[in-house]
Amino acid sequence: MYSLIAGAASLGTAMAEPRWEMLPETPDLPAAGRQGEAPVNGIKIWHAVYGSGEPVIMLHGGLGNSNYWGNQISTLAGSYQVIVMDSRGHGRSTRDERPLSYDLMATDVVALMDFLGLQKAAIVGWSDGAIIGLKLAIDHAKRISRVFAFAANSKPSGLYPLDQNVLFKAYLDRAREEYVKLSPTPGGYGDFREQMDRMWESQPNLTAEALGSIAVPVWVVDGDHEEVVRREDTLFIADSIPAAGLLIQPEVSHFSLLQGPEQFTDHILHFLGRE
Repeated sequence: MYSLIAGAASLGTAMAEPRWEMLPETPDLPAAGRQGEAPVNGIKIWHAVYGSGEPVIMLHGGLGNSNYWGNQISTLAGSYQVIVMDSRGHGRSTRDERPLSYDLMATDVVALMDFLGLQKAAIVGWSDGAIIGLKLAIDHAKRISRVFAFAANSKPSGLYPLDQNVLFKAYLDRAREEYVKLSPTPGGYGDFREQMDRMWESQPNLTAEALGSIAVPVWVVDGDHEEVVRREDTLFIADSIPAAGLLIQPEVSHFSLLQGPEQFTDHILHFLGRE
């Protein structure tokens, strides 16, 4: 009987849905040392600060919000000053009439750094946040110490069609619900989404020349089951940045920070701790 039960349990485990096909719940943020809205760059950027030490700014993906870093913050804050921020128009932050762009969102990061009195910071970015991190390393190099760039694309054609993947469609549904819950303009999701779609259709444009100008340490990171960014584009980014590291995380997809949070955090810590 024991062997039959054990066999059934093993079969159940074998038949379990792979973690790269799952979209775990968005975590909550831990209690922050301080948080609030920074009046910068003509808008209000919501942010929260945890821990002390070398500053590390964590930038979430498109349509998301800072809560997506909830599984990483407590561990990282044991060694670093961790700052999370909602990008303009995302989460609890506001936006103005200017079209959304990666360049504009990069200047928001610098403006928040000025507001917080940070001369330099490391960047940990996921998806759109990784693109912003690379833009910062290109255009604001003196303010950036290093960049951990997970699931960035260099150009619009570096993405698979977003509406053809079941997991990403589930994320889009969730993003709408979270926007309504968190945003100071909960009825504005339709216009916000249109602006994001227009940005994604024409941006980014990270050329080999621009990427080649990056002089700070960079890890280009992605999941081995990435369903949004084409692998050849990830390799292009890694090959174009001098001395960049390339890390392909096992058994995770575009949503690695939720699917394998301990693995994701360990990789960040390893990167930040390198000389």
